[in-house]
Order: sequence, then structure tokens, then C-alpha cells
Amino acid sequence: MNVLELLAAIGVVVLVIGRQLRGEPLRGKRLVLLPVILTVIGAVDLGKGGRHPTATDIACVAVSALIAAGIGAAQGGVLRLEHRGGGLWGTMPARGLWLWGGLVASRLVMMAVAAGMGAHVAASTAPILLMLGINRLGQAAVVVPRSLASGIPFAPEKNGSVFLAGRLDQGAGGRVRPVRYADRRDRRRSR
Repeated sequence: MNVLELLAAIGVVVLVIGRQLRGEPLRGKRLVLLPVILTVIGAVDLGKGGRHPTATDIACVAVSALIAAGIGAAQGGVLRLEHRGGGLWGTMPARGLWLWGGLVASRLVMMAVAAGMGAHVAASTAPILLMLGINRLGQAAVVVPRSLASGIPFAPEKNGSVFLAGRLDQGAGGRVRPVRYADRRDRRRSR
């Protein structure tokens, strides 16, 4: 990963954090498809530039991926979901910044561990896009079922279609059920 790609990755993270803190309509394709694209690009990036991942590199990347997915799942769990403007709206509470900090810290620790083990690919910046994609997939793995269980449809896509619209009708029996919030303070505020 060159400096331009690193700056682009940092820009994506800052944009995602800002949008989540401010709150945004959750479109299903962006929630699912964009992380898949990031993951594929990140995986391809690992072998670019004549790099040849060793077994140690792959093990370190796998551990990093598990950590990133777990943090993503936690982010999906604390994301506040509500029905707003005809679709699903998500807002990350400020305490969610700790999870973003944990993601960055875990990557830095894994880079140091990988460097100590001689895993030069895993210790480089090459896995950053892969980890970001996996983190976002971890979040989607929690948010999509929460949305389906609540009966709140995803926000409409730009073409007006709604991701998994038919699935929501079946899962909620045609009625919208309230979303369970991550903590008691949120439940009290919603009354």
C-alpha cells in the first residue's frame, strides 16, 4: 500500500466515523456490498508489489481479521437503530469511538507482533483495507439481522428499491416492531 492508498483508507475511516456519529439512513447495499468490495480489494492488495505472504503472514492476518470482525460486531450491537424518514436510520453513540480506537490499536499491536515474527506483509500497511472491509462486514452481520427482526425496512436506494424488502415483510409479519437498544439509558430515552 502506498502513501496515497493509506491516505485514502484514513479518509474512508474518518468519513465513516463522522457519518455514524451524525447518524445516517442505512441503505442495505451500502451496508453489505461496500464492505465486500473493500474486503476483496484488500485481499488482492496483500499480494501486490511482488509481496508473497508466508504462513506466518497469513496467520497474523487471520488473527487481525478475527479481531476486526469482533469489533465490527460490537459496533453493530451499539449502533442505535430507528425508523426515520421512511427507513432505517443508524447512529453510533459517542462511546462507539472506543471501538474505533480499539480497532486502530489492535491493528498497531498486530503490526508489531507480525514484525517481531518476521511476517513482513502482515506488518505492513497492506492489510488495512482488508481489515476495514472485514470490520464493516462484522457490523453488517449484526445490523442486518437486527433490522430484519425489527421490521424496519432499510432506507431506499438511489433507484427507489429497498434492499431485502420482501424479507422484511415476512420477518415482521407486516408490522414494525421496536428495536432493542444496546443499553438501558437508550431505552429510557425512547419512551
